[in-house]
Amino acid sequence: MIRLIASDMDGTLLDERSKVPPETFELIDGLYEQGVRFCVSSGRPYQFLADVFAPVADRMDFVCSNGCHTVIEGKTVDRELFSYQDVMALARLCEDFDNLHVIVRDVDDHAFLLDPPVKALHYTRTLAELWNDFPTPVTPLPTTNNLTGFVADDRGQNVMDSAYVLTLEMGDRFTFSPTDNYSIDFMPHDVNKGTAIQVVMDHYGISPDEVVAYGDSMNDYDILRLVGYPTAMSNALYAPKQAARRVIESNREHGVQKDMRRLLEELWAGGDGSATMRFGAR
Repeated sequence: MIRLIASDMDGTLLDERSKVPPETFELIDGLYEQGVRFCVSSGRPYQFLADVFAPVADRMDFVCSNGCHTVIEGKTVDRELFSYQDVMALARLCEDFDNLHVIVRDVDDHAFLLDPPVKALHYTRTLAELWNDFPTPVTPLPTTNNLTGFVADDRGQNVMDSAYVLTLEMGDRFTFSPTDNYSIDFMPHDVNKGTAIQVVMDHYGISPDEVVAYGDSMNDYDILRLVGYPTAMSNALYAPKQAARRVIESNREHGVQKDMRRLLEELWAGGDGSATMRFGAR
């Protein structure tokens, strides 16, 4: 029986306009009434997610900042902060590469670009073209209260090479996860969306074979490997598709919402096992 649904946001739950399809809230409500928790799993900070899901925020859980911040039943149960010295060491390493820039966000989603002045001047001209969703301007000032960060590759051609180099150089301090052609998420070592979902599962006493997870990117890989019903979008990267047991319609086609609707209808019909069979566990 399914007891928990974990879903990524961008490229997964959100549509092609990066909006939550309106039917999503109704589905979260309906599944909650049937005893199925919904947990959003995103690189975005908690306050942003709480605002987006305001109509149902009290009936769901939040894995935020790529697993660095976990909120269950309205309470923070885990928060992993970066070491200031580690972030500064990463920034110094990226100074050796003309295409790499370190950006970190604090708990209020202020963004900080950790670049030398000349490099920062070059990069801020291209920032608006690559990332349009920063709520505050990027500023080259460090902060010690960071919950999430990424290394930007402003050439968009060498992201896998860059991720490999970063892992070789600093894999003992951070986990690096390419998310697209321009960015590499980094988290404290051994922290990821999967470790945070495990916290949610432990809280409710839920086993992996009672969890459906949806994702499209490499920062979803750990969750897909963890749960019993790993599900990738048709628009997902190659590796998440390989980790999944099912591939559904794209976010543009509201694939997650259609899948959640199907599960909800099976629960309404009283299918005590048919849902499990149809979802195709590992």
